[in-house]
Amino acid sequence: MIRTLIAACLALVTLPGAAAAQVTQSHCIALAEHTPGVEYIHRASFGAPLDPYAVRLNYAGHATFVIETPGGVTAATDYTGFLGTADVVPDVVTMNIAHGSHYTMSPDPRIPHVLRGWGDGAAPADHYLSVGDMLVRNVTTDIRSFDSGRRNNANSIFIFEVAGLCIGHLGHLHHEPSEAQYAAIGRLDVVMAPVDGGYTLPQATLAAMLTRLRSSIVVPMHWFGESNLQRFLARMGESFAIEETGASTLEVSLRTLPDRPTVMVLRPRAIDRAD
Repeated sequence: MIRTLIAACLALVTLPGAAAAQVTQSHCIALAEHTPGVEYIHRASFGAPLDPYAVRLNYAGHATFVIETPGGVTAATDYTGFLGTADVVPDVVTMNIAHGSHYTMSPDPRIPHVLRGWGDGAAPADHYLSVGDMLVRNVTTDIRSFDSGRRNNANSIFIFEVAGLCIGHLGHLHHEPSEAQYAAIGRLDVVMAPVDGGYTLPQATLAAMLTRLRSSIVVPMHWFGESNLQRFLARMGESFAIEETGASTLEVSLRTLPDRPTVMVLRPRAIDRAD
């Protein structure tokens, strides 16, 4: 009941992110279909059709997820140029530059929107993109450099707002966000978090961050080995429920968010067919 009331209230809030995501989903598709001279193309997603209020996460590997929206929009996170053998061309890809396993300098030219999480040297990356029923924005963070220094604003936490959900991908995060960054991130219902504890931020710091965010669902990524994953699950099991089905995909909506914060373990699988 509480979640239903929250969802209803969100529809009335005038915050740019929430309003853009909801209005685009519930109004702009119909508007496009009935506007003279405008052709609306519903992109066929590679998965089965979704419930109008659900989003599908496909864990393709390492830090790469493919997010599918009810309107058929797809976005790939920390895109390296390869998702699998299926010829899937996302509408949006996001990338981070800490390591070559999080970006490519030669993205598929058919991809309409390539969002780099690092700036051009003069200014930080600043993205606020509406595509169909998805809004994508970013909050930059710093990373360690190879000479033990610091590269300012070289990583982005990307936030995908779809079907009333706020879905965050932490990228190659090296430090806990500042108060200003927490404020810019806002609410995250679902968060994809790097849990290796070495190349990214320490597991203890990550656990404190996830506890503060109070996201309903945490999806581990970037664990490198089963032992790192299990150490993270043991740490989080004190305050989060742990759920593992062996699947590589997760469908979620505001209506199906768990009552207790939950770590949902997905097993990576390359997208090797259009199913």
